Amino acid sequence: MKKIVLVSAFALGSFASFATTPVIFHDGIAEDIYAVQDEFQEIDAAEVPQAITDALAADYPGAEVSKAYKNDASEYKLEVMVGEETATLYTNESGEWIQK
Repeated sequence: MKKIVLVSAFALGSFASFATTPVIFHDGIAEDIYAVQDEFQEIDAAEVPQAITDALAADYPGAEVSKAYKNDASEYKLEVMVGEETATLYTNESGEWIQK
């Protein structure tokens, strides 16, 4: 019986180790490593290229851009409202939709 309890405690403990953030030691200083995501900077909705505005009007009639973001790769993240629903869309600067 002790072995079953010990094995289950060990198994549960090993699952918890995967959920932690990895720590790396560099010159005696511990640093946490976090995955860097594509960082989008907020821009004015008027700065969105015309190709994207045209693609939005063609593919999502009645959609309005509430917020717009751009990253260094010239990809755009758009928060749009269609009626009372909000959605997030990703596109490149030529108006082609991107799956993220």
